Amino acid sequence: MEFRAEMRYLRVSPQKARLVLELIKGRRVEEARNTLLFTKKRVAAHVGKLLQSALDNANFLSVEKNLDIELDNLYVKSAIANDGPRMKRIRPAPQGRAFRYQRRISHIELVLAERAHGGAQASGQPRTVTAAAPAKRRAPVAKKAAGKTGGSKKKAAAK
Repeated sequence: MEFRAEMRYLRVSPQKARLVLELIKGRRVEEARNTLLFTKKRVAAHVGKLLQSALDNANFLSVEKNLDIELDNLYVKSAIANDGPRMKRIRPAPQGRAFRYQRRISHIELVLAERAHGGAQASGQPRTVTAAAPAKRRAPVAKKAAGKTGGSKKKAAAK
C-alpha cells in the first residue's frame, strides 16, 4: 500500500528541491529523516515536514482502516518536484530600462510504500545484478599490403 503527501506552492526552485529529493529516494523512512536533518539546503526542512506528514498519513490510515502496517518497513518510493506557476518580477537596469526575471515555485509529492518481508531489499542487502553474456568477438580483419602503384612507369622512364 502507498501513502502520499503533497506540498504545493513552495517558494523554491524545483531544480533545487530535486537535489534534496534525490538524496532520500529509495531509502527507509528513518534513514531519510536523518539525511534531511543533516542536509544544509533550506528546502530540506520543508521536505522533512512533508516526510513526517506522509508518515502521519500512513499511521492514520493504518488505525482508521485497521490495516497491519509496520512503520519501520516504510521507504520513500518516489519523490517528485514539479513546476508551479512562475511569478514574473522586474529588476531595475541601467539607463531607465528594466530586466524581467521569474521566481520559480514548486509542487513536491512524496510517496511512501511498505517493503516486502522476504526480499533482498527488505534485509538491507544490495540487489545482485547478473552480468549479461559477453558478445562474441570477431576475428580481426587482415589489412591489405600496401602495393606499389604507378612506380613501374617511373622506373621504365628512368632507364
